[in-house]
Amino acid sequence: MNIAPSPHPSSDTDSSALADAWKLSLEAAGPAAGNVLADLAEGHAAELAAHFYKVMMNDARASRSMSHDQVRVRLQPAMQRWVRDLLRASTADVEQLIAHQRVIGDVHARVGIPVDLVTRGTRVLKQRLFQLIGEQAGHGETAHAAIASLTASFDIALEGMTLAYSNARERSSRTDAAYRLFSLVQNVSTERERQRALLLDWENTLLYALAAQGDMGGFQTLARSEFGLWFNHKGIPSFGESSETRQISALISEVDQLLQHTLQQDGDPAVRSAQLQEVRTKVSQARSLLGMLFERIGELDAGCDALTNLLNRRFLPTVLRREIELAEKSSDGFAVLLLDLDHFKAINDTHGHEAGDRALQHVAGILSQFTRGSDYVFRYGGEEFVVVLVAVDERQALVIADGLCRRMADTPVTLADGQLLEISASIGVALYDGHPDYERVMARADAAMYQAKKQGRNRVVLGNDALPVAPGRSGLRRD
Repeated sequence: MNIAPSPHPSSDTDSSALADAWKLSLEAAGPAAGNVLADLAEGHAAELAAHFYKVMMNDARASRSMSHDQVRVRLQPAMQRWVRDLLRASTADVEQLIAHQRVIGDVHARVGIPVDLVTRGTRVLKQRLFQLIGEQAGHGETAHAAIASLTASFDIALEGMTLAYSNARERSSRTDAAYRLFSLVQNVSTERERQRALLLDWENTLLYALAAQGDMGGFQTLARSEFGLWFNHKGIPSFGESSETRQISALISEVDQLLQHTLQQDGDPAVRSAQLQEVRTKVSQARSLLGMLFERIGELDAGCDALTNLLNRRFLPTVLRREIELAEKSSDGFAVLLLDLDHFKAINDTHGHEAGDRALQHVAGILSQFTRGSDYVFRYGGEEFVVVLVAVDERQALVIADGLCRRMADTPVTLADGQLLEISASIGVALYDGHPDYERVMARADAAMYQAKKQGRNRVVLGNDALPVAPGRSGLRRD
């Protein structure tokens, strides 16, 4: 499966600017400075990696995200490679190095490592390297060029990470907000009409109050109206911070200022009418912006796959992050099942796409019926499904997976002409192992599912780190 991340719209421009700056710094440093840095890469990478994580693990926030064993076995070797790559960088390596920094930034965002911790670790690395350059090259022109080149390389790498980190966090925040809205309001169209009606009711109440020329002192401001309270307490957290939500907030504030300072004052009826029209214009603008926000949520199919009515894969990272947080706070773990229907292309080719759709709906029904209400079932894409089993151990996860596998094999699909079509699925099972990056558990489930295919299909395989990575896997799908 080809599941490379989709870049932020400005990523290519940002990367190009970083690449140009990095190449210029390397060219300006010259070969002598490059040799000094390359020598440090060979002789001190292990020491520098250990120093980096010693500083980072002194912060409680880092120790919550990673264990000392993870640092020793996985992270320090990766850090050694990172240091070597930067210190030995050439102009020909720059594009690939920047792409790698973006991957690192994405990982940091998924795991939740604060940017300031990475910045702190990088700062102490540079300080140690400055000392080493002085010891090796003295304080002459070559040493100064090496320090300048080192500083530029580390700073540009960190900038690339930070850009990717910010973009990934923004994507996650928007998806989490959409999922919260889906959880609170599963019927998006109904909620949209309800809020539009509340806004219209407030406007009509205002018109009646003004027509009666009564005391406006007791009139409910827009911010304190039922719509205003909903928007502030549920709308903004659900939609996420955006230009549209900020504009609606500003419009609400402007309307209430008009009501307070202008409309309540006696004056020229013509002026009053013009001011009232300004209020109505602002309310209309707020209504239009609200419609845009709901349309954006509606594009997510209210969080559901249209064919199967299961959750769509957009919300899988949100659920996995939540389960990791819960697992870290308790002794309960969770498991991921990745299911792929066997010979699905042959079903479509032989019986037509309607039969394929019936098969997908049939499997979705089995997964929904024979998992627990606390579990999550997703259509992952095509003929793939994901089940997140909460609060299970290895034995429980395998029992559930085996039961689903047997149920599908024993329950044929009834086609439109009454023909019975036998189906089966290959299932990969992965248990959460304590790693904070949810892609790790997905990768093991993917590898296990691939092994189930290789071993003959219609079976369950338990994933572990010894299994080879599934062909084509480069990261969790995001589109």
